[in-house]
Amino acid sequence: MKKFILFLLPFLLGACWPTSGGSSGTVTVIPLPVTPTEEPTAVSKPFPQHVEYAPGSIRPNHRTQQQLDDDVRAFYDYWKSEYLIQDGVSEGGFPHYRVAFGRDLSAKGTTVSEGQGYGMLIVPTMAGYDPEAQVIFDGLWEFVKAHPSEIDPRLMDWNVPESEGNASAFDGDADIACGLLLADAQWGSDGGVNYKVEALNMIGGILESTIGSESHLPMLGDWVNVGEPQYTQFAPRSSDFMLANFRAYGKATNDPVWDDVVLQSQSVMLEIQEKYSPETGLMPDFIVRNDDGFVPASPFFLEAETDGAYNYNAGRVPWRVGMDALLHDDETSRRIAQKISHWIESAAEGNPANIRAGYELDGTPLPDSDYFTTFFAAPMAVASMNDPAQQDWVNAIYDSVYDQHEDYYEDSVTLLCLLMMTGNFWTP
Repeated sequence: MKKFILFLLPFLLGACWPTSGGSSGTVTVIPLPVTPTEEPTAVSKPFPQHVEYAPGSIRPNHRTQQQLDDDVRAFYDYWKSEYLIQDGVSEGGFPHYRVAFGRDLSAKGTTVSEGQGYGMLIVPTMAGYDPEAQVIFDGLWEFVKAHPSEIDPRLMDWNVPESEGNASAFDGDADIACGLLLADAQWGSDGGVNYKVEALNMIGGILESTIGSESHLPMLGDWVNVGEPQYTQFAPRSSDFMLANFRAYGKATNDPVWDDVVLQSQSVMLEIQEKYSPETGLMPDFIVRNDDGFVPASPFFLEAETDGAYNYNAGRVPWRVGMDALLHDDETSRRIAQKISHWIESAAEGNPANIRAGYELDGTPLPDSDYFTTFFAAPMAVASMNDPAQQDWVNAIYDSVYDQHEDYYEDSVTLLCLLMMTGNFWTP
C-alpha cells in the first residue's frame, strides 16, 4: 500500500491547478428529489450575518451592503448549479452530495476532498438564504463517510473515484472538520447528524494522523511517514496553514496543542518571509526543512517545477492568513498578510488586472503566467482588508472578481473570499 501511494505522489495535486482534469473512472449521477426524512432544524446564524471583524479592518465600501449580499447570493446560486451534484443515497435514504472537480463532463465525474471541504464551509454559511442548506450539508457529509481513507478511516479519501491508494489530503479534511463545527453552530447537534461528535472524531484523526508529533505542523496527508527523508512532518504545504480552522479545533476540543499548531505555522511563514521573500512576503507552494532551517521546496518536490514558487497552492495563503487576522485580531497573522498585500498592490500598480498567475518568491512572474485569474486576485483582497490604507485596492479587487466565473477551483476559492469580503463568513 505504501509503495503504491509513493508512486502516486507526483499526481496528488489536491486540485491545485487552474484547469480541471478528467477521471479514468465514471460515477453514475442519480437524479433524486430532495426529500429529507426529517424537517430541517432552525437556523441560528442565517445569511447574511454582517460580522464585525477585527478593529481597523475594512471591507468594500463602494457598494451597499445589500448589493454585497446580493453579489454573494448570485455567486452561490451559480456555484451550486455548476458544481454541486446529487450522487446516490445513503442506506437511510438521504441523498449524497458532492462537489464536482470542474464544469466539463469528464471533470464532473471526479470529486476531491478539498472540494468537499469547500462545500462544507460554504453551505452552512448560506443557510437562511438556501432552504435546502442542511439537507445538502448532510448529503455532503454522507459522501465523505462513504469514501474514507484506507489509512485512517476518520479522514476522507483525497480523490473519488480512485481504485487504489486511497489516502487523505490535509486541506480537505481540515475544512470538512471545520464545516462540521459550523453546522453544529448553525443547526445544533440534536437532529439526524450529531455534527459536534462527528467533528471531534475527525479532528482526532487529523491530529493523530496528519499533524507532526514533533513539528506540530500539518503534514501532506495520512500517507506521510514521519521517518522518511523527503515527505516528513517538516515538509508542509503552505496553504495548509489553516489558522482559523486550527483555532476552531482548539475551541471545540479544549486541547492546547492547536494553539501551538497555529504558532508553529506562523513561525515557518515568518522565517520564509524573512529569508526568502523579504520584499514580497510570498510563500512557496511547498516548504521543507534542511540544515538551514525551513526553505522553499525544490522543483518537482511533489507536483511541479514550481513547487518552490508562489503558485496554485500558495495562492490561498493570503486568504487563509488574512482571514485569521480578521476573525481573531491576531497581530502576527496581520503582519504576514500585510506584507503580501502591500507588495501586490505596488507590483500590480493598483490594477488587479495586472496580478499575474504565479510568481517567484522575489516577485518575478512565473513563465506562462501572463493572464488574470480570480484565484490569485480574490485572496489578495482578504489580506488587504487588514489595512485601511488599502481601501481603494480592496474595492478594485472586489470589482474584478465578484461576477467572474472560471472553474471549480477558482470559483470555490473566490466564493469563500467573497463571503469574507462582504462580512458574511464567521467562525464556529
